[in-house]
Amino acid sequence: MNTRNTRLDPLDLFDVRSELADDELLVRDTVARFADEEAIPLMREAFEQHSFPRELIPKVAELGLLGSSIEGYDCAGMNSVCYGLICQELERADSGLRSFVSVQSSLVMFPIHAYGSDEQKDRWLPAMARGEAIGCFGLTEPHGGSDPGNMKTHAKRDGDDWILNGAKMWITNGTIADAAVVWARTDDGIRGFIVEKDMPGFTAQEIEHKFSLRASITAGLFFDNVRVPAANVLPGVSGLKGPLSCLTQARYGITWGVIGAAQACLDEVLGYTQDRVLFGKPLAHTQTIQIRMADMARRITTAQLLSLRLGRIKDAGRLSPSQVSLAKWNNCRAAIDIARDARDILGGAGISAEYVPIRHMLNLESVITYEGTETVHQLAVGRELTGVNAFG
Repeated sequence: MNTRNTRLDPLDLFDVRSELADDELLVRDTVARFADEEAIPLMREAFEQHSFPRELIPKVAELGLLGSSIEGYDCAGMNSVCYGLICQELERADSGLRSFVSVQSSLVMFPIHAYGSDEQKDRWLPAMARGEAIGCFGLTEPHGGSDPGNMKTHAKRDGDDWILNGAKMWITNGTIADAAVVWARTDDGIRGFIVEKDMPGFTAQEIEHKFSLRASITAGLFFDNVRVPAANVLPGVSGLKGPLSCLTQARYGITWGVIGAAQACLDEVLGYTQDRVLFGKPLAHTQTIQIRMADMARRITTAQLLSLRLGRIKDAGRLSPSQVSLAKWNNCRAAIDIARDARDILGGAGISAEYVPIRHMLNLESVITYEGTETVHQLAVGRELTGVNAFG
């Protein structure tokens, strides 16, 4: 019988790394290095200053992280596990940075690639992959929240054009976007429109005074008789299937992203509790602290295995939205509980931005809410189990 003399990686107790292919390892290690060397040093100040570090966009694009799962159009054509690892390492830096990449990749480039015309793909996808054009996604409305079917934004035909009216809320990248993929009700059902930033009647206003996702741009979008040419309508989809398929892509990335935030919090307390001495011994030598950190590791390990399995299912073409809901629910809940407990273990130091848990804790309040609240995902799993829709 072989006996291991080396300790396990405390952030990867089940050695998920060994399950990754060589290309997946390369992506993970490359993005981790970028996060450590270039992103993390900026995130504390960005969070405090309520600003998105736009200087990171060219590097993110250079690494092939925008639209990474798309084949062609200057995109990297990576698999779904690679995209998940990208999200994990970026969110280890900050949820705001991962949100930027998620929106650009899953909510803007994905629908243009999946449902757009050849002209739309040729115009937008290479520019977005290079970070030369930024996109945002307009679905959520001020009164709508978790019920996209209650959409009020509408578009009516006027000759060869459409006239768009309404408003969208909580839109990541809104004020820096060159184009917004906006979903609106029409006489033909819900359709997707590519609204360009300079179209008359279209305005974006940044939402201030946030205490979460401060290193991210969040905006309201307003449409006052915006004339959108027919060439800017996504021709390949109608109905809620369009926006919901985008959300499935984004939610998948979130299941990985929050693992990174949780790992950052556990890593912080592992170091802190070794150095912090109370009642004559380091905190890490006490049963209470060891049990709490062991529970963090249990939750992280479960989340890692769920997301890896989810990625393999996705790459096999067998992904169900209910499976994504289960992982988003489990992993977000795990991450926010870990961040809160890590903040508590740090005591008074836990409220200082010199330590990462408070920032991740605040960010995760948004992440557990957007792309479907915890309750929405619980009900999605319940519907899968029973066949009964209990929403509403």
